[in-house]
Amino acid sequence: MADKLKIISLGGLNEIGKNLTVYEYGGDIIVVDVGMGFPDNDMYGIDVVIPDFTYLIQNRDRIRAIFITHGHEDHIGAIPYLMRNVNAPIYATRMSAGLIRLKLDEHRLADKVKLITCEAGETVRTGKFSVEFIHMNHSIADAVAFAIHTPAGVCIHTGDFKIDPTPIQGGMADLTRLGELGNQGVLALLCDSTNVERPGFTKSERSVGASFEALFRGCDQRIIVTTFASNVDRIQQIINVAAKYGRKVAVTGRSMENAMRVSTELNYMQVPAGTVVDLAQIKTLPKNKVCIISTGSQGETMSALTRMAFNTHRQVDIQAGDRVIISASAIPGNEASVGNVINELYRRDAEVVNERELPLHVSGHACQEELKIIHALIRPRYFIPLHGEQRHLKTHAKLARDMGMDPRNIVISDVGRIIELTPKAVKLGSSVPAGKVFVDGYGVGDVGAVVLRDRQHLAQDGMIVVVVSMSSEDGQVISGPDIITRGFVYVKESEELMEELKQVAVDALEHCHSRHIRDWSAIKSEIKGTVSNYLYKKTKRNPMILPVIMEV
Repeated sequence: MADKLKIISLGGLNEIGKNLTVYEYGGDIIVVDVGMGFPDNDMYGIDVVIPDFTYLIQNRDRIRAIFITHGHEDHIGAIPYLMRNVNAPIYATRMSAGLIRLKLDEHRLADKVKLITCEAGETVRTGKFSVEFIHMNHSIADAVAFAIHTPAGVCIHTGDFKIDPTPIQGGMADLTRLGELGNQGVLALLCDSTNVERPGFTKSERSVGASFEALFRGCDQRIIVTTFASNVDRIQQIINVAAKYGRKVAVTGRSMENAMRVSTELNYMQVPAGTVVDLAQIKTLPKNKVCIISTGSQGETMSALTRMAFNTHRQVDIQAGDRVIISASAIPGNEASVGNVINELYRRDAEVVNERELPLHVSGHACQEELKIIHALIRPRYFIPLHGEQRHLKTHAKLARDMGMDPRNIVISDVGRIIELTPKAVKLGSSVPAGKVFVDGYGVGDVGAVVLRDRQHLAQDGMIVVVVSMSSEDGQVISGPDIITRGFVYVKESEELMEELKQVAVDALEHCHSRHIRDWSAIKSEIKGTVSNYLYKKTKRNPMILPVIMEV
């Protein structure tokens, strides 16, 4: 297989987030991005979702390096979990490296992981791969695409991107280099599909500045702005307009504080002297001299804005007349939590301004016309859409066909599926272990599908425990059965049902005794089945039934 390039996505296909792509040639492997995903609403108790690293751990001796396109959580969030088991250098641009270093420090891995900083334009050679960093625009500083040079040909991996002709900093995406590579011949294009359903072009980040200007001008109340912590350019614009109108800026939210610290240390953010103050100082300032930049644009439970809205923030209370600017759009699935926070802000008589009233947010992902430009410049032999759900991948494949690409050269893969490429052919091969691993507190992977199903069951219908004491000598019932419920019914208002359940359990025990059943497992199964059937007929509910037999 040494003459074939293998590409395997362990995340980022048929889902948003959890991006991880493996490139394999001969005995060498490189990894592009190691992202995490956020749990769905029915993943009770789960903090984050990470890719299944089984394949990488099995082949850890072949991994030459890990390359990071940019510093968003869906591209770097799972790095600490992988680096517990894999020893490979990580190559990233300065901003990405700064954010990764914070994560490694948090997990006490900073001394064990080799983190190497690169600039756009540099090329890293490792094993049979040469990886070239190409400057791109995105909603975080220092985003890059990769031109991955292999013996089979060049693959261009765009990462998340848009084409912004007037970025706040860093210059426009290096379309010239992408065009040069296209002229030289590109084997495969692996491209971001997040915004492929949107026609036209994504607006420039600079367009948001005019909205901030309008909202700050003439406002005599406190201003609180929430946005994505990683959007350094957005935060820079907020600081600039606050300074222009004589407001002091205070920051709240751990991720916001971390992002600002990293970006100022690396000179990605310029803060006018005396503008940023400690959060404790704002109480001494007039309302029209205060601007608070906060986390919580997605309604996260423990975020600063949510705590302010529900009056649990230690230092900031929402006051009547506060102007709260939400400079972000709700990620699909977060609409309800964002709505709850907004309702609570209204309850406290705050003025809430979001993107419905003014253009306060622009996407970091390319729309259809930008994607067409990338396809036209690169003209790849093969196309592999990445980063999206099935509808995004299929829509992106159609866009490529509309531009004249042979449908046989377009590959829509799935997580864990091996794509095999040569200069003459492409095919989908077998699969490697892949899927979702759940992180719950300090536990990684110990909550699987069975545990999650039990949590869903408990959340939907509650639990009933049937406790009975039985003699170890003759199997006679010594005490009980007692019925304990949680999340099923309020016992004091359902005493008649509780008595009926006791009788049903007694009948089940007598049935076992009459048939001389002495096996505890069989008795538990009888109690469970009898109580469950009775409850469903009576209430049309299916609570979890847990029989407990105490042997005396």
